This record gives sequence, structure tokens and C-alpha cells, in this order.
Amino acid sequence: MFNLDRWQEIFETLHKNKLRTFLTGLSVASGIFILVILLGFGQGMQNGISKEFEGDASNLIWIWTQVTTKEYKGLNPGRRIRLENANYDYITTFFKDRLEYKSRMLWVRLENGTMNYKKESGSYGVRGVDPDMQYIEKMEMLSGRFLNYNDLNLKNKVVVISNKIKHELIKDVEDPLGEYLRLSGINFKIIGIYTDPAGEREENRVFIPVSTAQSVFNGGNRVSNLGFTIKQDNDFGKTMVTSNWLTSEIKQYLKQVHTIAPDDDGAINVYNRLDEVQRFENLTSSIAFFFWFVGICTIIAGVVGVSNIMLIVVKERTKEIGIRKAIGAKPWSIIGLILHEAIFVTAFAGFGGLIFSMALLEIVGPNVEVDYVVNPSVNFSIAVTMVIILIIAGGLAGFFPAWRAAKIKPIIALRDE
Repeated sequence: MFNLDRWQEIFETLHKNKLRTFLTGLSVASGIFILVILLGFGQGMQNGISKEFEGDASNLIWIWTQVTTKEYKGLNPGRRIRLENANYDYITTFFKDRLEYKSRMLWVRLENGTMNYKKESGSYGVRGVDPDMQYIEKMEMLSGRFLNYNDLNLKNKVVVISNKIKHELIKDVEDPLGEYLRLSGINFKIIGIYTDPAGEREENRVFIPVSTAQSVFNGGNRVSNLGFTIKQDNDFGKTMVTSNWLTSEIKQYLKQVHTIAPDDDGAINVYNRLDEVQRFENLTSSIAFFFWFVGICTIIAGVVGVSNIMLIVVKERTKEIGIRKAIGAKPWSIIGLILHEAIFVTAFAGFGGLIFSMALLEIVGPNVEVDYVVNPSVNFSIAVTMVIILIIAGGLAGFFPAWRAAKIKPIIALRDE
């Protein structure tokens, strides 16, 4: 039940010791403030890392080749290894149960390095790909469509351009679908406009069917890169095992079919994006653990400060407590008086630190522009839970001095100077 006299007494005590009360509250508030800020930046790092992986699928496996570095079976080092359609067909057939999306990529070199639209020209990349490249690159279609298997089978001269190229090269046409873009003097019909979540740096490319690229631009059966995404399991660990096994099997197959030494790691290159995801996951987990550790240690320091102050309070009020007990005060009333003061200081300072830190993150967070840190924030429920735990800890910190005060014998307390 609410006791007005007791609360007036508590406020009078706090008012008499303003500096001590302020410093005690400051230690508690700073603990919550530091914890919330650290957790906020930990979440900001996770947001930043997630943003870095927006450009492509996180379960991506990307394969490309270079030159051999070792002699093998009478063949000299320095041989240029070239991927072929047969390699793609074998991988997509043999590992079809493990693959989600798949695509070849052929880099096309244009005459003079430019493409033209009427009198306009620009230097952009041309990539021959399969239809699944839309999902591997996480491209979003703004209008029209992406390449399909009909385009692939018929070797249609169609092209998908980016939103950036539309504004830079075809700026005078509101809707360029159906218009023709000239690649090395050959007309390609524009069928779609895409945007890439990774930003404009990924929009300097146009896409045409890989079969058309091989036929029109003398690519033969050559392929520059192979891209795959693997089917993901609900368990990230199992997905990693599958991913590592698949990359190992693909490298082994390509080395065998292209007569490459088993220990030649320079000829076949495989980029497994999940390896990078796991490294960042481990890094952010370690940083989050460190932030929690530092924040909790700071809070513990604040709680210890509350306990020490309560011990001092009990020492200063020993004679007063003795008088209370002499006139009939119950031990639990003495304990309640000390506990109320400890809990009030802890709760007021804890919520003060929480509100200040949350407000700071809300104002400053969206404007933070640091590599791998995006919009630092913290879950409000977690922060409130930490304050509640802090209040409970503050109560416990005040309980032991209060229990000590309740056990003081009146005759001894009255002799205290």
C-alpha cells in the first residue's frame, strides 16, 4: 500500500545528500546508457553486413577460371582454362537436387567498347546469361520482363537494360520497351528494365541470352563464369556442409575434365558466398558478446555502487534506526525503508539512462554513415527488460544493507556516535 509519509522521508533523505544521490544515479544510468548504445551499434553492424549481401543471393557459388600453375600429365603450366557449355550441363544435371538457381555468363566485348541508341552511345558491359540470373543477382524488374527460356532456345536478339542505362542512354524516351539498342552494329530489342538492390554500381550492364551471345559474338561453346545458388536448409550448419561439399565436388570435376593437377589451386576459382556470410556471422556474434559483456560489467559496477551507498546510509542512520526499533518499529518496516530508497534510485536512474540512450539512437542512428554500420537501433523490449533486471538487482543490492540495519539492537544503535 502507498505510504505517503515514507516517500516524503525518502525524498528528504535524498535531498539532504544531493551529490551522493546524483553520483549513485549517474553510475546506474551510465551503465544502462552504455549497454543500450553498444547493443545499438551491434545491431547496426548486423544491418550493415546484411546490406552488403543484398546485391547477390547469400547462398551463391560463383565459378571462374584462370591459368594452370603446375605441370600435369605432360602439360605445361600457364595453360588458359576455359569453361564450356558441357561443364554447365554436367553440373546442372549431376547436382540438380542440390541446386536452386543456375546460370552461365559470357562476357561480350563490343566493337569500340560502346553500345548505341540512335545518336547516343555509351560504354557499358554486355553479359550473356541464362534466365535464372535474375534471381541469382536479385534483380527487380521495373517494367517489361527478364530473359526467358524461349529467348534462350530461339537465340532471340533481345536485351534487358538497367534503370541507370535507361536514364543515361535512352533519356528522351519515356518507355523504351520495344526500342532497339545496337550492340556492335546489331539491333537488339529492349524487353525489360531492371534495378539492382546493390545500387547503381551494379547497373552498368545489359543482359542478353547466353545462346545469342555465343552465336552472334563468336563465343562458340565458351562460358566466362558459372553461377549457382544451393537449396538452403533450415539449419544453417547443414547448409554450410552442403555448400562446402558441392564446391569441392565441382572443383574436383572441373580439374579432372580439364586435366588440371589436383593441388593446382590457381586454375579453378570458386567463390562460396556462404563462407563469407559465416565469417561475418562469427564476427558479429563475437562483437555482440563483447558488447554485452562490457555493458553488463558496467551495470554491475553501478549496482555495486548502489550497495555501497546503502551501506553508508545505514551507517549514517544507525542511531535513527535504533530509535525506530526502540519505539516499536518492526524489522520489515526498516528493511522496506532502505529497499524503497535503493529501488527508487535504481529505477529512476535506469529509466533515465534508457530514455536518453534510446532517444540518442533514434535521432543519430538514421544519420550514421559508417562502413558496415547502418541505422544502429535496439529492441525496446530487450532494453526495458534490462532495466527491470537492473531494478531487481538494485533491490537485492539494497536488501543486504537493509537486513543489516534490521538486525541492529536498539541499545547498541543508540550508543552509536
